[in-house]
Amino acid sequence: MKKYFEFDKLGTNYRREIIGGVTTFLAMAYILAVNPIMLSLDVIPDLPDSMRMDKGAVFVATALSAAVGTLFMGLIAKYPIGLAPGMGLNAFFAFTVVLTYGIPWQTGLTGVLFSGLIFIVLSLTGLRELIINAIPAQLKFAVGAGIGLFITFLGLQNAQIIVADENTLVGLGDLSAGPTLLTIFGLVVTIIMMVRKIKGAIFYGMIMTTVLGMFVSLIEVPHKVVDKIPSVAPTFGAAFDAIINEPSSLMTTQFLVIVITFLFVDFFDTAGTLVAVATQAGLMKNDRLPRAGKALISDSLATVTGAVMGTSTTTSFIESTAGVAAGAKTGFASIVTAVLFLLALFFSPLLLVITPAVTAPALIIVGVLMVSTLGNIEWSRFEIAVPAFFTIIAMPLTYSIATGIAIGFVFYPITMLVSGRRKEIHPIMYGLFVIFILYFIYIK
Repeated sequence: MKKYFEFDKLGTNYRREIIGGVTTFLAMAYILAVNPIMLSLDVIPDLPDSMRMDKGAVFVATALSAAVGTLFMGLIAKYPIGLAPGMGLNAFFAFTVVLTYGIPWQTGLTGVLFSGLIFIVLSLTGLRELIINAIPAQLKFAVGAGIGLFITFLGLQNAQIIVADENTLVGLGDLSAGPTLLTIFGLVVTIIMMVRKIKGAIFYGMIMTTVLGMFVSLIEVPHKVVDKIPSVAPTFGAAFDAIINEPSSLMTTQFLVIVITFLFVDFFDTAGTLVAVATQAGLMKNDRLPRAGKALISDSLATVTGAVMGTSTTTSFIESTAGVAAGAKTGFASIVTAVLFLLALFFSPLLLVITPAVTAPALIIVGVLMVSTLGNIEWSRFEIAVPAFFTIIAMPLTYSIATGIAIGFVFYPITMLVSGRRKEIHPIMYGLFVIFILYFIYIK
C-alpha cells in the first residue's frame, strides 16, 4: 500500500493520511444532512409530494455516491480529494430545474446522467485534461487564491460572523451568539496549534470544538449512535424514467440548458478544485497536473453513479483542502474518507455533532493557507494582474468558483493580446473565451 501510493517519495505516512482523510470527511459531512433537505425542497411549504424527492433515499444516495466517487479518486487518480453532491448544483437542481422550470425531478436526474456521460467521453478523449493543462500558471495561482477567499467567506458565513445586510449586502454578525463564539474558540485554538506547528491541528481543532459544543449544550449530544439505513428505492434508477417512458421531454431547449449548465459548472468547479488541492499538497509538476486524466474520469464516474443512485451532480469538494492541510498527500486519505461515508450510513445520528460551528474554523484556516499563491502572481504586469484579480475577487462576490474562472478567462486573452504577448496564449484559451462569453449571454 505504501509503495502504491508512494508514501516515501511524498514524505507522508499512514498517520498523516488517516488524519487527513478523517479531516476531509468531517469538513464534508454536512452534505449528508444538507443535500436531502435541499433536494426534497424541505424549506418550501405547500408543495405536492410529487415534486419532492424522498429525504431518506437522497441521504443514502448522497453517502453512496460520495463513497464511490471518493474511492475512484483515491484508487485511480491517487489524489487526496473527496467527492460528493456539490453545493450550488444541488440548489440549481432543486430551485431552478424542479421549482422554477417545473421539470420532474426524475427528468432532472436524467440531465445529471447525460452531463456525466458526456464528461466521461471528454475525459477519455483527453480534452478535459488538455484544457486544464492549457490554463496558464498565473491563472492557476489566481484560481487557488480565489478559492481560498471563497471558502474563507463560506466559513465566516456558516459561523454567522459575516451575515447579510440589506444596506451593505454583508456585515458583521452578532459575535456574542453561542454558535459564533464556539466557532471563534475553534478558530483561535486551531491557529495556536498551527503556529506551534502541531500536525493535524485542523482535525484536533474540530474535535475540541465539538467536545466544548456538547459540554455547553450548543451541540446536541446524540441519543443513539446507530440507526437503520433508509431505503434508496424511491430514487434509485429514476434517471432512466424519462428515457424509457417520455423521451420527447428530453428534446426541449430547457433540458439542453440544464445539461449544459451541469456540464459547465461541474467542469470548471472540478478544474479549480483539482488545481487548488494539488498546488497546496505540492503535487503540481512544471505547472501541470499529474494524472489529470485519471482524476477527471473519476469525477465523471462519480457524477454518473450519483445520478443513478438519485442525487444531483457529484463533484470534487474544495473542503478536501482541509485534509491536505492536516497532512494528506495521497489517495490513501481518499480511501479513508470513502470508508467513513459508507460508515455514515449506519451512524447517521452522529452527524448531528458536525455543525457549521465545527467546520467553519477549518474552512477559514484553509483559506489562509490557500491565498499564499498570491505571491506567485506577477502583479507588476498589468496584463496578468487584471485577469488574475478578477478571477480571485469574483469567486467570493458571485459565490461561484466557475463564474470567477469564467470572468478571469474572458479578460486574459484581451489583456495579453493588447500587451503584445499573443504567442503566450494557448489556442484553447481563445476557445474558452468564446464559450464563456456565450455562457454569460445565454445561460448565466
